[in-house]
Amino acid sequence: MKAPNQILMPTLLKMNSNKDNFQPSSSSETPGGGESLTIETAIANLEGTDSGLRFYAAWWLGRFKVNEPQAIALLIEALADELDRTPEGGYPLRRNAARALGKLNDKSAVPALVKSLECSDYYVREASAESLGMLSDAIAIPALHNLLITGLTGEELIIESTPSQPYDAILEALGNLGAKECMPQIELFLKHPVERVQYSAARAMYQLTKNSSYGERLVKALAGNNLQLRRTALADLGAIGYFEAADAIAQTLAENSLKLIALKGLLEYQVRELTPPTPTLSDGAIKVMKLMDSLL
Repeated sequence: MKAPNQILMPTLLKMNSNKDNFQPSSSSETPGGGESLTIETAIANLEGTDSGLRFYAAWWLGRFKVNEPQAIALLIEALADELDRTPEGGYPLRRNAARALGKLNDKSAVPALVKSLECSDYYVREASAESLGMLSDAIAIPALHNLLITGLTGEELIIESTPSQPYDAILEALGNLGAKECMPQIELFLKHPVERVQYSAARAMYQLTKNSSYGERLVKALAGNNLQLRRTALADLGAIGYFEAADAIAQTLAENSLKLIALKGLLEYQVRELTPPTPTLSDGAIKVMKLMDSLL
């Protein structure tokens, strides 16, 4: 059998650990097809008046990470769009623009994304929170915290049959941003009735404390009965690089492709901890690579 690094390197270059890979796609948010665009055409379409072309262009610019000043400016402008609305009052273009901006690594979008947390469209708020977590600007923490505590009365959770806010995206963003000042409120969401939200709270608490008890909550979730929740736990463990989950990830009843993405997250953390320059991988990195090899 080939050495793990001989097999895995091409795979690692192609794999994307974005949490979107762990979720079923939504035709209302991610175009399933469309014309092949150039950067110039996509920008021109986003500047135009055709709602369908603008919607697709916003998605395309994010998908292909077109980090150009004109594209970013137009996407920020699209966050205030009033023309593309669903009968229920949603803002499809704003949703795609918010998601795209998180992928373009330009902090000039942060103020507009913070403002978008006030949008009446749940999915715009969700996309904005996700992107703020990706852009790593602590200026977003107060607005995210304010949105989180709408789910609390003092130190008690407000019980809702359907969450009124995208708590999972908010919690994950606060964890990514290192919002230690929000830990007392984040911890309360470990008892949220929606398991996906509990996982996001555990993920954030692990990022903020490195306490293994929070990582182990996610490991336990890998043995649950619901496939989609197992997928969610895989994504969370990959995102936090919880090495102790490696064997459990490899054995989870889920698609190998998703287990590989989660293990890639662990491997990235192992490699990041190496002290350069060193030509030798750590035992932990080698173990993860062997597990990945076994899933190919």
